[in-house]
Amino acid sequence: MELAWVGAAYGLGLLASRLGLPPLVGYLGAGFTLWGLGYQNSPLLEQIADVGVLLLLFTVGLKLRFASLVRLEVLGVGGLHLVLFGLLSGLIGLALGISPNAALFLGIGLAFSSTVLAVKLLDDRRELSTFHGRVAVGILVLQDLVAVGLLAYAGVKNPTPWALLLLALPLLRPVVGWILEKSGHDELLLLYGLGLALGGASLARHLGVSPELGALLIGAALAGHPQTSELSRTLWGLKEAFLVAFFLQIGLMGLPSPSALPLALVFILLLPLKAALFFVLFVLFGLRARTAFVTSVSLSSYSEFALITSVAAVEGGLLPESWSQLVGLVVAVSLALAAPLNRSVHNLFQRYERFLLRFERKGLHADDEPTSLGGAEWLVVGMGRTGGAAYKMLAGQGYRVLGLDADEGKLEFHRAKKRQVRYGDAEDPELWERIDLEGLRGVLLTLPDLEAKLRAARGLKQRGFSGVIAATSYHREEDPLLQEAGANLISRPFAEAGERLAERALGINPLEEAEDPRPTEAEPAKG
Repeated sequence: MELAWVGAAYGLGLLASRLGLPPLVGYLGAGFTLWGLGYQNSPLLEQIADVGVLLLLFTVGLKLRFASLVRLEVLGVGGLHLVLFGLLSGLIGLALGISPNAALFLGIGLAFSSTVLAVKLLDDRRELSTFHGRVAVGILVLQDLVAVGLLAYAGVKNPTPWALLLLALPLLRPVVGWILEKSGHDELLLLYGLGLALGGASLARHLGVSPELGALLIGAALAGHPQTSELSRTLWGLKEAFLVAFFLQIGLMGLPSPSALPLALVFILLLPLKAALFFVLFVLFGLRARTAFVTSVSLSSYSEFALITSVAAVEGGLLPESWSQLVGLVVAVSLALAAPLNRSVHNLFQRYERFLLRFERKGLHADDEPTSLGGAEWLVVGMGRTGGAAYKMLAGQGYRVLGLDADEGKLEFHRAKKRQVRYGDAEDPELWERIDLEGLRGVLLTLPDLEAKLRAARGLKQRGFSGVIAATSYHREEDPLLQEAGANLISRPFAEAGERLAERALGINPLEEAEDPRPTEAEPAKG
């Protein structure tokens, strides 16, 4: 049976990838295919899927900043959307003849967005730490907290009076951080991360709270620690492999009866309305159209919690048993539709930019980007390790340098070192359309994501910028794409690291003070 799971997931995942779709679409298809062949879910697959989800939320916790949860656009938009879309979905349920309690479960369950899908796709695009990534994760965490309360009301999870102790998990930071530093860099680090995720989940489960919330909170206890980036990378492969089981599980729930398919279609057709409602609320709360659009697409799916709440309603006799399969199909289709949309979200915004900008409110926005470089001669886009080193070298030569990054953590780090850095998203076409390039000698693109570097180079080229456009390249096949986009200088960090090592061995370039390890754009994008 295990061979059938792996074989079907790999085969259809590979097919989806060849068709330009995310592999997870293939994994969902593999689940339905296996169900059609008579395979059923098993305790082993369920346990693997659970561990995958726990690892995913643990790594989200490693990057979580609690300040991002209390932002107005998180609490305001997240709360209003939950009420409005939940009310709409619940009214549809009432119209179909289900009880008010069942309609409540169904409506709020469908108002949730998939944490697994959104976080995975944001992580794949290296956008978890960007402004829109933090807003999306904040809303997802808010929804998860509401889901815990909903499940407690249903009797699925009954929090004990000691459940509030989970909020004290971040106080364990000195202890878990000290052990993390002693865990080295190999399999002990992997085992420690796995143990933390499972331990936090087990504690939450014993306290009657969602284990996913426990994994997220124990990860948050380490947020900002210098070694969290390495821990996250170490867990990456294990997390991705185990998450395949989660998507297989959804397909193995099977298909509803043909008579229920029109109803499933109704809920699927609500997806554009769900995304549009997010977009309108984000704009009303003062975000730019681009941020509102990208974040809305990230949240445009139905959640795995919809499956959990529907099962709770079935077990409680509120809904017929067939509703579990119906909701399972609706969630699976929403994930399959949202995955390719998220992959091309920046292209979609560029295509419909003129239309979407009509909805943008005038005045200052929380995510405004610079239009003036303040007299800078060099612009470094991407202030991770490579960008930080480039900034330091240029500034040391007496040049006026400005750094841009969409990650607030990196900006705070460099500001503490008295460096001139500002918020800026390289994938935003508006940034390159509005920014004043006068007096600029060159732009260094030290971002991890190839697509972001291509967009930036094209934007500069379209503006007729004649200075140096330098970009990092992690694979030789990237070189012609960067050159075609407008880059006239390409650096290969991995190849040049050996040259620098030889220089230092010869005493040509003495070792300099190391930059903080948290900004890690020096690894190539996975996928």
